[in-house]
Amino acid sequence: MERLTTTTVIPDAFQGARNDIAGQMALVWEQAKAPVIVPVLRLLVVVCLAMSVMLFIEKVYMGVFITFVKLFRKRPEKRYKWEPIKDDVELGNSAYPMVLVQIPMYNEKEVYQLSIGAACGLSWPSDRIIIQVLDDSTDPTIKSLVELECQRWASKGINIKYEIRDNRNGYKAGALKEGMKHSYVKHCDYVAIFDADFQPEPDFLWRTIPFLVHNPEIGLVQARWKFVNSDECLMTRMQEMSLDYHFTVEQEVGSTAYSFFGFNGTAGVWRLSALNEAGGWKDRTTVEDMDLAVRASLRGWKFVYLSDLKVKSELPSTFKAFRYQQHRWSCGPANLFKKMAMEIVRNKKVSPLKKFHVLYSFFFVRKIVAHIVTFVFYCVVLPATVLAPEVEVPKWGAVYIPSVITLLNAVGTPRYLLLSACTYKSLLPYFSFETTLKDHKSYLERSYSVVLLTLLLLMYAMQSCRSFHLLIFWILFENVMSLHRTKATFIGLLEAGRVNEWIVTDKLGDALKTKAGAKSFKKPRFRIGERLHLLELTVGAYLFFCGCYDLSFGKNRYFIYLFLQSFAFFIAGVGYVGTFVPSA
Repeated sequence: MERLTTTTVIPDAFQGARNDIAGQMALVWEQAKAPVIVPVLRLLVVVCLAMSVMLFIEKVYMGVFITFVKLFRKRPEKRYKWEPIKDDVELGNSAYPMVLVQIPMYNEKEVYQLSIGAACGLSWPSDRIIIQVLDDSTDPTIKSLVELECQRWASKGINIKYEIRDNRNGYKAGALKEGMKHSYVKHCDYVAIFDADFQPEPDFLWRTIPFLVHNPEIGLVQARWKFVNSDECLMTRMQEMSLDYHFTVEQEVGSTAYSFFGFNGTAGVWRLSALNEAGGWKDRTTVEDMDLAVRASLRGWKFVYLSDLKVKSELPSTFKAFRYQQHRWSCGPANLFKKMAMEIVRNKKVSPLKKFHVLYSFFFVRKIVAHIVTFVFYCVVLPATVLAPEVEVPKWGAVYIPSVITLLNAVGTPRYLLLSACTYKSLLPYFSFETTLKDHKSYLERSYSVVLLTLLLLMYAMQSCRSFHLLIFWILFENVMSLHRTKATFIGLLEAGRVNEWIVTDKLGDALKTKAGAKSFKKPRFRIGERLHLLELTVGAYLFFCGCYDLSFGKNRYFIYLFLQSFAFFIAGVGYVGTFVPSA
């Protein structure tokens, strides 16, 4: 019997398709590109450029305003009446207002002693302060340890209350709301709130309470966070850079210009009457602190931010904890914006200017546009233009705007300010160096010249600043995290499945030092489900493909940026970001 050939069994057409799959895919791409892909991509470019301009204007405005504030503003002690509370011989300690200090916690084994000890160490007349520990712990061992710690301080004469409940409804907001129902709270005038990893200095109340006592229009006094573990790993240092801008610029501008900013949920003191008038704590979103602040502001209460009053706290040092935190911080504001937009528009107690600030600047640009444009534009649309050269991105949108935004972001991190001007010029190879490279004709010469100039900038900058490399890592890492922030933003706007997900950020406290100092520990097992992140790996593969295509066929010279950004996604995708805590 004759042996059957491949051509006998498989038709010629199928054989050709099998032998030239890449060619067939390219043909399909070319046929779909002109009528579908190019128009959609052009529309996305226009939308992204519009969002970039919004963000640019917002950053420039805040940059100009914070410069004015730093040069000419009066300190909060000068803008508002502030004088220390004085002793009264006749009234005695009753001259001091009654202060409630709330510490909500949930399975905080590593930090509960630090927070309780710091709260009990606050300097204030002992009969005019109540420490309230709101323990939602589900671990019986941890719950017992927290209760014992409260009893230990109570034996020293501290007025401390250990409060528990039989459920976790509402999470942190539910615990705070439940804590306000106790009878002794009715005698309090103000409430200070500290998360379980926060350690206020003893003079915290002496520096904040006078603002509330002498200015009846003030409803909130907010302190700044100080990070005790910012140098623990590269990820915590990059978090510090982002949060420094928030505290140095956003909070300061909001406090000075509008007497409004988002309550940070901790390290602040509320006037109880303002809190109650605003409707108290609500658990409708995962940002109960921002919810309360917006509602109180709409009722005319003013907020004061004290940039020179810092409270020690801990940054999440594991990638898993940081991802959960960023999901909550991005999903919650978007969801709150959706629920409160019309309430803000209809409000008649505040000026149109303040309503515009809250709706447009505070919510829309900072909480929605900033997340979406970072990921969609720089990690999706811009790389896609490599595959469709008919779509062009103007230089001002691809280079100049992000360069200025990066420069203005560096205002909050002075040690990186010097290098911000050259950040995108050195990072993004698609910057057009007409003057420097005008005599170079060939593509190869231009590419090598860009790399050479980049290296020269790096060498010069490294001589001027010890931590220049962090700025590049910060940009790449922020783009990686924009994936999760964008996803969370859409979940909040659409009220999808994880909209009310609340996972408490893990705190390590001294646990990591203890384990690191041990002579030996067991090698941790590699768990694929915990270490591999498919979203990051998928985006990394997409960027790497676009980079390879641009290197081989493109003319945009995006490939250096695309390769760097893809590597950042790959590193995050395999879990090599942040501190890795070894198992005991």
